Amino acid sequence: MKKKSLLLVLLSAVMLVLAACGFGGKDKDESGGKDSDNGKDSNEQLNLVIPSEPPSLNPQKATDSTSGAILRSVFEGLTRVDKDGNVQPAAAEKIDVSDDKLTYTFTLRDSKWSNGDTVTAGDFKYAWMYALDPKNASEYASILYPIKGAQAFNEGKGKDSDVGITVKDDKTLVVKLENPTPYFTEITAFYTAMPVNEKEAKKNAKWSAEGGKGYVSNGPFTLSDWKHSDSITLKKNDTYWDKENVSLSTVDIKMVESEATANRMFKSGDIDFLGSPFQTVPLDAIDGYKKDKSLKIEDYAAIYEYKFNTKGKFTKNENIRKALTLSIDRQGLIDNVVKGEQTPALGMVPKAIKGFETDRGYIKDNDVEGAKKALAEGMKELGIKDAKDITIGISINTSEAHAAIAQYIQEGWTKNLGINVKIDNAEWQVYLDKISSLDYDVGRLGWIADYNDPYTFLERYDTAKNGNNDTGWENKEYKSLMTQATKETDEAKREEIMKKAEKILMTEFPVAPIYYYTNLWVEKDYVKDMAPNRLGEISLKDVKIEK
Repeated sequence: MKKKSLLLVLLSAVMLVLAACGFGGKDKDESGGKDSDNGKDSNEQLNLVIPSEPPSLNPQKATDSTSGAILRSVFEGLTRVDKDGNVQPAAAEKIDVSDDKLTYTFTLRDSKWSNGDTVTAGDFKYAWMYALDPKNASEYASILYPIKGAQAFNEGKGKDSDVGITVKDDKTLVVKLENPTPYFTEITAFYTAMPVNEKEAKKNAKWSAEGGKGYVSNGPFTLSDWKHSDSITLKKNDTYWDKENVSLSTVDIKMVESEATANRMFKSGDIDFLGSPFQTVPLDAIDGYKKDKSLKIEDYAAIYEYKFNTKGKFTKNENIRKALTLSIDRQGLIDNVVKGEQTPALGMVPKAIKGFETDRGYIKDNDVEGAKKALAEGMKELGIKDAKDITIGISINTSEAHAAIAQYIQEGWTKNLGINVKIDNAEWQVYLDKISSLDYDVGRLGWIADYNDPYTFLERYDTAKNGNNDTGWENKEYKSLMTQATKETDEAKREEIMKKAEKILMTEFPVAPIYYYTNLWVEKDYVKDMAPNRLGEISLKDVKIEK
């Protein structure tokens, strides 16, 4: 997920993050007392922080993990991924798949929007077609490309009427695919595939800009209040079909850019949980939490990476990019800076993904000699005689952790390659704009798997126009392999196709993989069932407060 990008977007020591401000006292739940429907105590409040203002709380416009963490609580797709990584029915109570694996028929359960409207198959089609309509510039439209005609429509080469989404009736959505897609039900759990109330969206084009009654959703919580650059309050959704199994009455989320401040708040009891996909555990606090055995660490499918602007003055050269990639001491970075038991990334697909568990041998970690050789070749190709004439900028979003990583890599590049390296940082949304417009040399990003399949990591680079590419790089053979992967039904052959594609990325170096994430978090003893799943997602629906 991008910017998730995960633009992973925001993670630290394992999921590093960014931006916003203050924190007030704990709000009392206005409802009070007992839930009249199920007798459960309705005063269970969870207090969290996020690092910045969510860039978008429109499911079809969001691209980052901060927005995604909120969206997964206020909306619900046809399916959901549980804590064990298994796909479960959600807004759909039944899913029928044709023998040829090309037609999915989703039968919706009886459920309501937060304003009392019935959730219909038409609401799903409206949201999906909105994402695919090129005029809406949804950066995650490509996640819906398995649907027949979706890519052609999104790229302006086909008609909306040819997209394989049919509303049979209010309770029945029929979806036809281009090719068998083994992870399609995982896609229907992703936020881009979540529904939008068609009537409300057509009535108010800016429906997702504010909280309150105008923000109509179908998930376990409502977006009760949104004070921009300050706080978000979620309330239990009384119209949610499974509200009897939602324990929390209120989720109070403050925006706190500083990881150190967030850590102090956790220690003082102002917040109940610290870790991704919300705010992250600061690097200098990790050893302490390890010592008192409160730090929890789990592997998950995500990568921390440095992207290259392949149109840049120096980074347009493949050998320069290769030199920068090879000379990174990943294990040293992990041992001395991030300290989260991550694994050095020597490929583009994390080892948490099936079939990619072992090192594929593309590069060696901290290959200084190989880096110097590549640098010499690159300088010769660019007509540069002295390495000091090369200046590379590392761009990061504002974060203590990102800054510490950048400084470590800066020191290594300067020492081993003799080049000039500068670091610049910007607030998250400004940073995303900078990366998307190729206004950078080297840029920090991360990616969390949108679904448990290597395609989610490799598809980003199928074309330079892909909204999650951000490098300007493309390769015809790579694009062809990605197309082959979507059509191949033999699992072993499909895996080999994607490894061939990964090898191209690791030969032309539009991206320097740094490490495969682990998820780090600490939580109060009274917080139950809040562990993230293998995709780094947390279902607040399942969380309980037991004081």
